[in-house]
Amino acid sequence: MAERNLQFDEVIPRRGTACLKYDFAVRRGYPADVLPLWVADMDFRISSYIQDALRLQVEHGIYGYTDTLEDYAQAVDGWTRKHYGYGVLEEEIVKTPGVVPAIGLAIHAFTRPGDAVLIQHPVYYPFSSVVKDSGRKIISSDLVYDRQTGTYRADFEDFEKKILENDVKLFLLCNPHNPVGKAWSREDLAEMGEICRRHGVLVFSDEIHADFVWKGRHQAFLAVVPGAEGFCVTATSPCKTFNLAGLQVSNIIIKNEQLKNCFQKALDAAGYSQLGAPGITACKAAYQHGEEWYEAVRNYICGNLEFMDSFLKENIPQLKMIRPEATYLAWVDCSGLGLSARELDERIVKEARLWLDSGRIFGKTGSGFERFNVACPRVTLTEAMTRLTAAFA
Repeated sequence: MAERNLQFDEVIPRRGTACLKYDFAVRRGYPADVLPLWVADMDFRISSYIQDALRLQVEHGIYGYTDTLEDYAQAVDGWTRKHYGYGVLEEEIVKTPGVVPAIGLAIHAFTRPGDAVLIQHPVYYPFSSVVKDSGRKIISSDLVYDRQTGTYRADFEDFEKKILENDVKLFLLCNPHNPVGKAWSREDLAEMGEICRRHGVLVFSDEIHADFVWKGRHQAFLAVVPGAEGFCVTATSPCKTFNLAGLQVSNIIIKNEQLKNCFQKALDAAGYSQLGAPGITACKAAYQHGEEWYEAVRNYICGNLEFMDSFLKENIPQLKMIRPEATYLAWVDCSGLGLSARELDERIVKEARLWLDSGRIFGKTGSGFERFNVACPRVTLTEAMTRLTAAFA
């Protein structure tokens, strides 16, 4: 049976489905007619193999407590071996309803109230909020931005200094990095890993965007850092790759038994046990049969990034897209407009009528940037660019 859902140009109406992306604008203070390119899910129909697997489950008609058997672990292992360069045993997987809950669990498992947790601004905003809400101290070794080249890099001297000065216990690594779209190199990860190993810092590596690296292959912390299994927790999920966020399924890979037991204890204390049955079914089908859909959606999104980059250069050169090395999120430097961050956000909403993720929510170093989700039909992205042109060209 061949993959049927490869028509990514099709506009599938999502309004009226209680869709967070489309149906909650007014509730969140936005005009009803904004075009949303904010939250990181796709406007594409999922793989037909996943749909068929879920359809069979629906037809069965019973949704009792469900857990994973050996074939689930084999599916996860097959995907990680092929795409990330390491294998996974069944006993090394802890299943959670998402990566953000796993971050919270890791903070409670491996640190104490008042401890310092290291992040790298600008970074995915729940990194900051979960640390703060857990009563821990946020320490940022900010990424260094070169506006001339449109690139970001880590400042390893500052990275180590912050660890030493604040007695950091846990480092939240965003790999690949959201929102700047950086695909960390083997050398970058090795340097971070060595500093963390030397100073006894545990690494939580959020690798949910691993399947969207545009040149070469995703470099997994576990695969490239010597001895990483002794001080690393790796968060993986099919949710970004296969557009399954609403099914809430993530696989947290912990190869060190002591670390795994500690993390599992935090999960047990939260009262959580099994994943939902549809999430298990979808994850297994995605990793077993989703390769054709995945390759096709990668190619389509890559085309969207090319389109947006060219469009901005030709029509609104004041806006500089940081060409992502990874993720389907375009990070755009809007400082060329000469507006304050607040003025920029207001004009994006009121004049361009777009709902984006303002750079301000990713930390102070994100001020003056906007994040665009390009995982949508080309006609949707074209409409967004047209609205942007009308507001700023």
